[in-house]
Amino acid sequence: MVSVRTALQPERMDTGVPVENPVIICKNVWKVFGHNAGRFLSAHGSKPSDEELTAAGLIGAVRDVTLEVGQGEIFVIMGLSGSGKSTLVRCMSRLIEPTAGAVIFEGQDLLKMPEKDLIEIRRHKMGMVFQHFALLPHLTVLGNVAFPLEVQGVDRATREARAFEMIELVGLKGRENYYPRELSGGQQQRVGIARSLAVKPEIWLLDEPFSALDPLIRREMQDEFLNLQNVLHKTIVFITHDFNEAIRLADRIAIMKDGGIIQIGTPEDLVTSPATDHVADFTRDIPRPKVLSARSVMTPADVQITFAGSVPADTKIEDLAAGIVDQKHPFAVTDGEGKIIGQITREAILKVLVYKGTDE
Repeated sequence: MVSVRTALQPERMDTGVPVENPVIICKNVWKVFGHNAGRFLSAHGSKPSDEELTAAGLIGAVRDVTLEVGQGEIFVIMGLSGSGKSTLVRCMSRLIEPTAGAVIFEGQDLLKMPEKDLIEIRRHKMGMVFQHFALLPHLTVLGNVAFPLEVQGVDRATREARAFEMIELVGLKGRENYYPRELSGGQQQRVGIARSLAVKPEIWLLDEPFSALDPLIRREMQDEFLNLQNVLHKTIVFITHDFNEAIRLADRIAIMKDGGIIQIGTPEDLVTSPATDHVADFTRDIPRPKVLSARSVMTPADVQITFAGSVPADTKIEDLAAGIVDQKHPFAVTDGEGKIIGQITREAILKVLVYKGTDE
């Protein structure tokens, strides 16, 4: 049975789960638009209700967000339009000034950092890619990719050598002297990605970078993105409103609603244990075989039977179904050390394959 909270239970939850080696930490971050927003938050102990915000004529775009993003993690923030996800990622770099809270990066609170120091962090340690490519039309591909290094004062030979590396990495070798107008939408987005990587960022912030692309090109860019991550192992915060994109890319997902985070978890966590009806609605139509693993549908192992074979616990159902559904005997499910931790039957696989979106 999938656990779903009733409508009587609160939609906004405390989801600040500690992770190992966090690169960036948000603590009780608020962004409230309106007159004297900071004073209002202080007067209400940084815990105003929705009714109090509305009565004061204020808009809570980001509300009391706490989260941690681990080293090398792809952390996806998603929600419907107006949920606050884009505002939150801009608060992380202070492109939008938070009203309250703390954003910790390398042990320092960015909200208390002098503007000069913050600019240096943006230039040297943060890479940012947005939905609109924002390429400089008068510069070639090479010039656009090298531009952040030029701003840093890097000499021409060094910055162009680095730019050539990034251009080849994103698959645009041979187009160094093209101008943006001579490129397709997907190629322009690759230039934006290469430009953001040129500074060798420690954290990579991407706000719906593929949403303006055609579906086929978008799928190709997702493939390229995963290939890049396999090579670079960056710490990534990725914004999207597309749950299919989120489950394909994410290590963990944070779902936002009305400015707050209502659940953080792996794609599998969100599908099998949605914390609210809103999360359940998000995940109801997701192809479960793509998300669920052998671990999530296994039962305790019966040591008295003969197993037909074994599968690693993290193997997705879509990848193991063909080899199991024709077998009469269960398969053993093993952990990373090869130890049997459960078993999986053809009946369990079939239930996932024929799931129709009900709670059972």
